[in-house]
Amino acid sequence: MADATSTQAPLPTTGNGGDSLTQDLNVPFLGADMVWIMTSSALVWIMIPGVGLLYSGMSRKHHALSLLWASIMCCALVSFEWFFWGYTLAFSHKAGKFIGTMDNFGLMNVLAAPSVGSSAVPDILYMFYQGMFACITGMLMVGGAHERARLGPMMVYLFIWMTVVYSPIACWTWNPSGWLAILGGLDFAGGGPVHMSSGAGALAYALWCGKRRDPAAEKMPHYRPSSVTSVVLGTVLLWFGWFGFNGGSSGNASIRGFYAAANTNLAAACGALAWMCVDFFRKGRKWSTVGLCSGAIAGLVGITPAAGFVPIWSSVPIGIITAFFANIAGDLKNLLRIDDGLDVFSLHGVGGFCGSVLTAFFAADYIAHLDGATEIKGGWLNHHWVQLGYQLAGACATLGYSFVVSSVILLVMNRIPYLHIRMSEEEEMLGTDMAQIGEFAFDWEDSGVLDLHGQNPNGMGVTPNVQTPKPSSVKEAVESDSV
Repeated sequence: MADATSTQAPLPTTGNGGDSLTQDLNVPFLGADMVWIMTSSALVWIMIPGVGLLYSGMSRKHHALSLLWASIMCCALVSFEWFFWGYTLAFSHKAGKFIGTMDNFGLMNVLAAPSVGSSAVPDILYMFYQGMFACITGMLMVGGAHERARLGPMMVYLFIWMTVVYSPIACWTWNPSGWLAILGGLDFAGGGPVHMSSGAGALAYALWCGKRRDPAAEKMPHYRPSSVTSVVLGTVLLWFGWFGFNGGSSGNASIRGFYAAANTNLAAACGALAWMCVDFFRKGRKWSTVGLCSGAIAGLVGITPAAGFVPIWSSVPIGIITAFFANIAGDLKNLLRIDDGLDVFSLHGVGGFCGSVLTAFFAADYIAHLDGATEIKGGWLNHHWVQLGYQLAGACATLGYSFVVSSVILLVMNRIPYLHIRMSEEEEMLGTDMAQIGEFAFDWEDSGVLDLHGQNPNGMGVTPNVQTPKPSSVKEAVESDSV
């Protein structure tokens, strides 16, 4: 996130938070700046259940609730981790080039000092805004092992991952002390810390869990979405919330933030159209709703690192190119027999990489300066050719670090009793919702999901007086969801 300065003289950036009994801590900050960042924080929060709805709709019926559960769990667990030590490890005022210090452990002294990310807003507000980024990153990442991950170990993995993967990447990208920030890497709103890190973490999670068990031996699992309506609703919430995700990353209420929001909308639109058209010609001459939603998300991911750096016309190629490569990455994933059923790596890992690289081509100094403070050398539009090297360095470091460290975490966890990451075969066939939650997203009679003995479980969500045809076995129930 680029720095943006208010028009009033700020308090010294000491990190001590200030003394509200001896001075008015609001004076150094403009109310409009604080209102805009607070509003943007709320918009980003909306995206978290949006991801849950999207993932739930893409999953099978007897796993659908677990993804909604995960979205609320991420809000709770990551919010605590962010309070505990996540924020200080990323955004402490005396951070190193790789990770922050423990000066603000438990949010000590996080109050009214100008934040390291934007001197236009106080630490406490910037902490809240960035906390929403952390929550949605965690939610994106855990999608890599949907329909087969044990939920208890998932929470352990998430807490550790946010600490040793997300915070260092956020520090080196957005903290002025970070090595990538010093080098000159450009990442406006999280192409690296949010998208590439979550994509690589999800890929590691998917690989370590292995592919889902399919009734047809050696077949790559491929199932119909349980609710395209949920997919659409989740996409709507994501598209809406992304205006705060990117627009608020200006750090103040300036033309730059509003320009970033306009870039965001156009890239999403172009990505949606591009993906839908590619699917139309490649997959049966149908105008796919899921393809339209996937393309919109790809465009949103691609514009994230670029939104506050690039002229609006460049949102068109960014959205189209990102959607095309994310679409192709999904097919490559299937060829490599990687069961990332929600396409987290394709959309966020590959999409974030594309957006970061394209930022090098289209970044312009006059767009960054729309906040009245930020100065950059720009990208190829400004004949700053070396910017491509900076972007590639940041992207490769982020993807590599996230994947390797995520793999190490999962390797160690799998060797610890009670922390093995995958459900048993019986639990997986039964479904995460029944096996680990005991509550269901759909009425069991309508879902056609049975217990291990082929019986309709007598529990929450049952409509006992309605008789409907049921599959004769759990295997048949699973096969009924296959495409």
